[in-house]
Amino acid sequence: MNNIIKIFKEITSIQRASLQYKDFINYMKEFAQTYDYIILIDSYNNILCKKENSQSKLCIQNHYDIVCLDDGSIPIIIEDEEFLKAKNSTLGADNGIGCSYMLDLMTKNYDLEFLFTSDEEIGLIGAKNIELKLNSTYMLNIDSEAEGEVCVGCAGGIDIFARNTSKSIIENKENLNLYEISISNLQGGHSGLDINKNIPNAIKLIIQTIKQANALLLDINGGERINSIPVNVKAIIACKSKPEAIHKNICIKQIANKGEHFSIWHSDIIDYIYTFLNGVLSYDDKLDAVHSSINLAKISTSKDCISLELSARSMNNDELNNIKNDTINGLEKYNFTTSSSGKYPAWEANINEFSKKVLDIYKKYDNNASFKTMHAGLECAIFQDKFPNMKIASIGPNIYFPHSRREKVEIKSINNLYLIINDIVNSL
Repeated sequence: MNNIIKIFKEITSIQRASLQYKDFINYMKEFAQTYDYIILIDSYNNILCKKENSQSKLCIQNHYDIVCLDDGSIPIIIEDEEFLKAKNSTLGADNGIGCSYMLDLMTKNYDLEFLFTSDEEIGLIGAKNIELKLNSTYMLNIDSEAEGEVCVGCAGGIDIFARNTSKSIIENKENLNLYEISISNLQGGHSGLDINKNIPNAIKLIIQTIKQANALLLDINGGERINSIPVNVKAIIACKSKPEAIHKNICIKQIANKGEHFSIWHSDIIDYIYTFLNGVLSYDDKLDAVHSSINLAKISTSKDCISLELSARSMNNDELNNIKNDTINGLEKYNFTTSSSGKYPAWEANINEFSKKVLDIYKKYDNNASFKTMHAGLECAIFQDKFPNMKIASIGPNIYFPHSRREKVEIKSINNLYLIINDIVNSL
């Protein structure tokens, strides 16, 4: 079982940030050759490993890219008795751990289809555009992040982008002071899985501080990734007196040079963000899961434009479309121009003979295991659409706070899942 962690450490030393494929592809070519698998790579950098003349019934699938909050960074793993963590970065257990199970199975010479997809973290790009042919009847995705759960449904999502050019130059007639206001080191988290955990949103906190101070906004930049709850924001504002910090992580510094003129953003922009309903929009009591949500993820200013990036999710495709339309309509009322991209469908709960078999095997090791849905995008939704006759289920070990510097994976859970995955594979 320790081979999973060994492999994880090995692939974590390889650059696997989204859009950066070369090193991992070279690693996979050598790995496949070593264990006598053919390797197929399509133009979207999806990787399929299988035996020559394969008779596989089961495809094991995971994405190989990871979220890096700092461009080009490679996680430095810290291991204690309970967890694998990273030193001041994301860990990449999402989904390096899933890939590690696959690579371990390849060392055992199984006749399976092993599908490693690209760029999941920036819009499920690899899965959406896959050019590789799959022949298996069943697919086991190992991208879920809670032990004891067999995932049979997930949220769909869409990214919304907004731009506003409502800016003016005013004379500093009221002798206003300039302040730099910043917030950092919030806990952050996944904008789907963690959206109901009352994690503070750095953008909302800064805007609330500006609004309460009746301040003018000159500049603002913050947020890390469109699928993360923002951690860091910095703004330049003008007001009569020093604003009150509404959170312990907010730092406010006066800027010595007041200036005779200010280039300010329209107050409507502040009003929109201040009143924007961020977080959980609806909850499914029957499934005990978030049904719909939206996260204000990034904000930035340039010379002529202020930009917002938002991520909406829902377990229902019609509701997802309604959230998109409502959000765009609201933005346009405040003179934003909008666009959207990265849309992927919901995987509406689907219990079938394969998912039942997976749960039956799981219960041999954990009698409390149950079917669940996930408020995050899984590639399962894409594959269910592309391969409608394929039966799909998703499982995974306990991964906490993915997409954040607090990300960690439980070692005991890795080992527990190892037994379950091998049992599923052998049963087929």
